[in-house]
Amino acid sequence: MMIADINEEGAAAVARSINESGGSAIACRLDVTERDTVVSAIRKTQAEFGRLGCMVNNAGIAQGKAYLSLDESDWRRVMDTNALGVLIGTQEAAKAMIEQGRGGSIINTASIAGKQGFKELAHYCASKAAVISLTQSAAKAFGEHQITVNAICPGIVETEMWNVLGADMHNEGWSTSPDEAFRVNAALAVLGRPSVGQDLAGIVRFLASDESRFITGQSIVVDGGIIFS
Repeated sequence: MMIADINEEGAAAVARSINESGGSAIACRLDVTERDTVVSAIRKTQAEFGRLGCMVNNAGIAQGKAYLSLDESDWRRVMDTNALGVLIGTQEAAKAMIEQGRGGSIINTASIAGKQGFKELAHYCASKAAVISLTQSAAKAFGEHQITVNAICPGIVETEMWNVLGADMHNEGWSTSPDEAFRVNAALAVLGRPSVGQDLAGIVRFLASDESRFITGQSIVVDGGIIFS
């Protein structure tokens, strides 16, 4: 497994944890908006493990900001990471898989925010809607090569991203404390709790496996029952 992240030290720490648990992982720096680093990571993966069987495009950023306050720099920063990054990652993974001639799986991280708009997250929602659309287009483009392309749509996941969002929403005057937005939105899940990373691991493993070989072009909601789509 290749762990690729713009934070190379963080990626290396995750790889060490996997290796210490009996797995096999390496790490490298990757900026999803820089095509050369994506190509380099794929080549290193092929050199180490023999082939690229699955690509998970998971990098993403979020920002809470009022619709009328959004400017071009806000738009470009979020869209470049969340949408352009998925386009580049999908393109380069597909190229490698086509060259290998053995099919493969591409998994993109979208969001329930790509299924409906939220006034506090207009550009983030647009970027995740783009991920869903790119996923569908790629599934049609690469199906003849037995490459499946699917997306997962998480809900309110307990990650560092919500520290940023919570602070943004508090600064905008939409909450009384930095953690309020997380608590209020997490409470919308009918299963009664926020998501954690492990809640998403199973669907990613499934989509990466041969068990899902006839599923493609889908955007699967994994949110504990916040939206029904």
